[in-house]
Amino acid sequence: MKFLLWVGLPFFALLGLSLAIPDVAAAWQAKAGDGTAGTFIARYETCGRNCNWYGDFVPDGGGTTRSDVIVYDGPDELTSGATVAARDTGARRGVFAAQGGSTWLLFTGLAVAGALAAIGWVVVLVHAIASRLRT
Repeated sequence: MKFLLWVGLPFFALLGLSLAIPDVAAAWQAKAGDGTAGTFIARYETCGRNCNWYGDFVPDGGGTTRSDVIVYDGPDELTSGATVAARDTGARRGVFAAQGGSTWLLFTGLAVAGALAAIGWVVVLVHAIASRLRT
């Protein structure tokens, strides 16, 4: 149990916060329909535990194309060369399909879990220090 408290909590705090915090705002912006509208052009799919489509995002009004990005919340059936209406909200690794989805919930959940783990670790540290000062 002590291992989980001293090593597990900070590990999960860093993992959750580092993965989610940079993109949680972008995911919420996409959920609200904000960001730059454009088209995602599917190029290739990678599969591990989940499958992700990578491709290029071309803004509707012109501008800089983002290459080799993930389409979050894309349709289940994509093929190479297929297009999807998408929004670029500044997420580090990808753009969000305009149809919407639940990626915002994933990023939010990871951020909350990371924050709770960080708070838990601070509580464990304060308790340990207070216990040592009493003895």
